[in-house]
Amino acid sequence: MSDSSASSPAPARPLEQNIFDEWPANVRALFDGSSLADKPGFTASLLTVDANGHVRTSLLSLGELYAPDSRTLCIALWPQARATRAIAQNGRAALSFVCDEAFYQVQLRVVPMPSAAGDDSGLVYLLASIDAGESQSVRYARLTGGITFELQGEGSKVLERWEQQLERLKQAAAAQSR
Repeated sequence: MSDSSASSPAPARPLEQNIFDEWPANVRALFDGSSLADKPGFTASLLTVDANGHVRTSLLSLGELYAPDSRTLCIALWPQARATRAIAQNGRAALSFVCDEAFYQVQLRVVPMPSAAGDDSGLVYLLASIDAGESQSVRYARLTGGITFELQGEGSKVLERWEQQLERLKQAAAAQSR
């Protein structure tokens, strides 16, 4: 007599979870600082906890995020942003976003990074390392996007500014690794 359970296929799991401590290749390509016009509307949510213990969300575009390698993320923020203040207090943040039909949440340890020489943008640069990352997807529902946006008016000027910001982030990241 054979064991019928051995020949039966395993039941499909509705939730797929992947744990990572390095950016998956598809996410690293998203945060590579190139082809911004080809990645329209992407928004990530940067979650921080302020001095009062309140969770705060800052929405970031690809013009403010750059992954120089497989374990880090450079972030450009305005100095007056709530996230900037919260990160200065506790050095922690979580980044949430949708990529390739999966929901990602990445716990980050964050430290300030010096600006590149000659940078007069007024931005604060942060260097984040992955503490723990997780992606989730389900077979019965396909994520088609998260929070997205559409540039209004002079969108080409915004893209140009973001490209300049990314160049500054890349320079700051390169200086940090020396």
